[in-house]
Amino acid sequence: MKPLWIGIVVFICTFGGALFGMWLRGILPVHHLRDESRDTVRLGIGLVATLTALVLGLMTASAKSSFDGLNTAIKNIAADVIATDRLLARYGPETEDIRTTLKRAVANRIDETWSQQPIPAGKLDVTKATETGEWVVDQIRALKAPTDAQRLLRSRALDQAELVLRGRWVVLGELGTAIPWPFLVVLVFWLTITFMSFGLQAPSNATVLAVLLLCALSVAGAVFLTLEMDGPFDGLIQVSPEPVRYALTRLGL
Repeated sequence: MKPLWIGIVVFICTFGGALFGMWLRGILPVHHLRDESRDTVRLGIGLVATLTALVLGLMTASAKSSFDGLNTAIKNIAADVIATDRLLARYGPETEDIRTTLKRAVANRIDETWSQQPIPAGKLDVTKATETGEWVVDQIRALKAPTDAQRLLRSRALDQAELVLRGRWVVLGELGTAIPWPFLVVLVFWLTITFMSFGLQAPSNATVLAVLLLCALSVAGAVFLTLEMDGPFDGLIQVSPEPVRYALTRLGL
């Protein structure tokens, strides 16, 4: 389910819970709403509200940390790609095919990752067998390097290319940190009963309804933004492709 729909569900549950609490207040016997009962409800809901705030804060912090980690990894990959290309350029003209392949592989990766409608690989003249990051590493390793200077450049270029491959797996590893469904279900349940207690204890008037509506929108918005950060390559909040796009413009120069 998309973050927007989950946010809508959270809003419906929280504001609906508040309305249900107001309705329940009108049908409960008077002795259920005495100070002793209300104090007990406040204590119980206070505990639930504290747990909810803590869990929501941890969820937001976790999503933000994962998002920042991906952003840093993308920037590092872009820098390593440029460094690899420059080392190959310094090696000599015999690396021209490798540099061309590297540029095509980067262009293909950008389209696969950030394009809303990915461009088919054939349109970029990229073949699965040869034009991949692993193929580039293998070709760098196969360079003859007759001089000491070329051997040094080959070694450094190989290290940089391996860093690019490692960064790709770091990115894929970060993508596996989606928020579990049971976690979300429990969180929504806690939010619903918290808002239901608000409606149970509040008078039914326009001011209270407006405040509860704004609170429900705020909580739903917080959950929506958190889930948007949990899908960093699509939606409203994305890891920027600009570092890799810039790297692409510098390759082959």
